[in-house]
Amino acid sequence: MPLTTLPDIASLADVRRVLAALPGPHTDAAAEAAAREPQLTKPPGSLGRLEELAAWLAAWQGRHPPRVDKPWALVFAGNHGVVGRGVSAFPAEVTAQMVANFEAGGAAVNQLCRACGVELKVQAMGLETPTRDFTEGPAMDDAECAAAFAQGMAAVPAGADLVCPGEMGIGNTTAAAAISHALHGGAAEDWTGPGTGVAGDALANKIAVVAEAVRLHAGAATDGIEALCRLGGREIAAMAGAVIGARLMGVPVLLDGYVSTAAAAALAATTPGALDHCQAAHVSTEPGHRRLLERIGKPPLLDLGMRLGEASGAVLAVAVVRSAAACHAGMATFAEASVSDRPDA
Repeated sequence: MPLTTLPDIASLADVRRVLAALPGPHTDAAAEAAAREPQLTKPPGSLGRLEELAAWLAAWQGRHPPRVDKPWALVFAGNHGVVGRGVSAFPAEVTAQMVANFEAGGAAVNQLCRACGVELKVQAMGLETPTRDFTEGPAMDDAECAAAFAQGMAAVPAGADLVCPGEMGIGNTTAAAAISHALHGGAAEDWTGPGTGVAGDALANKIAVVAEAVRLHAGAATDGIEALCRLGGREIAAMAGAVIGARLMGVPVLLDGYVSTAAAAALAATTPGALDHCQAAHVSTEPGHRRLLERIGKPPLLDLGMRLGEASGAVLAVAVVRSAAACHAGMATFAEASVSDRPDA
């Protein structure tokens, strides 16, 4: 059953305890969806992933038929000390400026939310106090990371039936690359892309910074949560918290771009199955994103050449999920439509 009161989170040990006891899918709702799907007036499998999405939605909402009435985009904003290493094309003050733009309704995600019927909540995460430069030490200490995680958990609105965690944070593709590299190995250049538009020497510097950071923390980043704490940011921890808060509240999740996926990947690296209630909304042009989705086994719903963040790709994918639910619930069955379901009829 979904929780009505979330557990207290004061330390990363608390986070790990929550991850070790995650609720599973609702088997009764899943069984009802599986029984209805073959009766609908279409050839089996003809709606492709829409059929899979309807079943997934029912299992994780715990109701049949599933529906998408109250989707929310949750955008968390954070600043990163590693920006001082020249990893971004934009200065750190842009994060606060963009939060103001979200609040004024002027960003891309505001328009997409209006177009797709999605509510928007924006939370700034201590922008006046950036995380520490993770090439010199951990970005956050245990208590700071746990507090951000708890804030993300608490941000999931009561009554939400689909959640899209997103972010804004100058420097956070560097953090996402470092987390991904720490979790999945390879070379730093496998995971590090242009972000806000760095190229040439600036991109080479960004790659070097990611490699340096992962070497520094290699011995201490013993699981995904520790890697997130040492190499992430407050908004990344908050997105991870929102993913788990949604799981506890019986709400499916659409993951957004590279940074959102890196937050989720830290959970998957700590607890197998932690992302079973999640779908990947889209794949961005950030080169590490496709590789990371493959590592966590989440094929994207959309591939539109986007790399904005802000939960923008996830908000667009709400329309796909809503359509899947509408087809599953609204189509007539063969019996209702007096259509034969036998190939030889």
